[in-house]
Amino acid sequence: MSLSSLDLNLLLVLNTVLAERSVARAARRLHVTPSAISNALARLRVAFGDPLVTRQGRGIVPTPRALDLAPALARVMNELDRVIAHGPFDAASCTRTFSLAMADAGQMARLPSIVSAMAREMPNARLRVVGIDSLLSLGDLASTEVDLHIGVKATGPGLHAERLLDERAVLVAREDHPECTRRLSRRRLGSLHHVGVEMAPGRGIRDLIAVAYARARIDRTVTVTVPTFSAAAAVAAATDLVTTLPASLLAVHGNRLGLRAVEGPVPVHAVTMALCWHERTHLDPAMSEFRALVRRAILRGSVV
Repeated sequence: MSLSSLDLNLLLVLNTVLAERSVARAARRLHVTPSAISNALARLRVAFGDPLVTRQGRGIVPTPRALDLAPALARVMNELDRVIAHGPFDAASCTRTFSLAMADAGQMARLPSIVSAMAREMPNARLRVVGIDSLLSLGDLASTEVDLHIGVKATGPGLHAERLLDERAVLVAREDHPECTRRLSRRRLGSLHHVGVEMAPGRGIRDLIAVAYARARIDRTVTVTVPTFSAAAAVAAATDLVTTLPASLLAVHGNRLGLRAVEGPVPVHAVTMALCWHERTHLDPAMSEFRALVRRAILRGSVV
């Protein structure tokens, strides 16, 4: 006999009969007739090749085989009851691991607020953070690897998105950049050399900064392309190249890196950042509370 060949409702009947030691009491507990219990026991005897219970007076006595099954059946049924009942979510006792995808700029500027909020509100939970390239390679939000994505609004079947805030893009250069100590003209702005950021090469993601410059009819020469904003910031801080960073990253780490915003007719560009998740986690109480925690942490700690 295999589990797949057995009607699992029969195990519920057997567990109840063994607990009550009475067909009549088991029937009342399961809200069925005694004859339904007797029919289920007959099927169980065939499946197990054992009588399982025998009558004794007005009650029943389990066979040795049934006594062997009883503890395991009780544990399994209790665990199923606990999982199915799904009581109120308790953030303080939650021990789950939540997975969050965000670009490295968000990891540098906003992740500390999220981690601090988790330490306060979900002290026993764990957080796993991945970058955008990992998000895509793991199968995006449809996979079971990532619970929540902070970034450009996701669209597609089964996806949910909630607007968080608008993130401005800022052109930056090192503090003592020879060309950027004063406001630039369009011509001088167009003569600068840039570090471009390509977080997911070959994935067909549009370079929105390039689009903004093209729309403004200002030249943009990309000399170096890197996969992260932190790498772009490091290169700009050590060379005469400039780069475009999220304003939140500049606000938090600009002074430490020795970077300043470039003044001039820089094309205005902003990205609407959203919380994005999949339908598979939409109604889960733990995931709902995790999303609310992340939302509060980002909006409370917003630096731009």
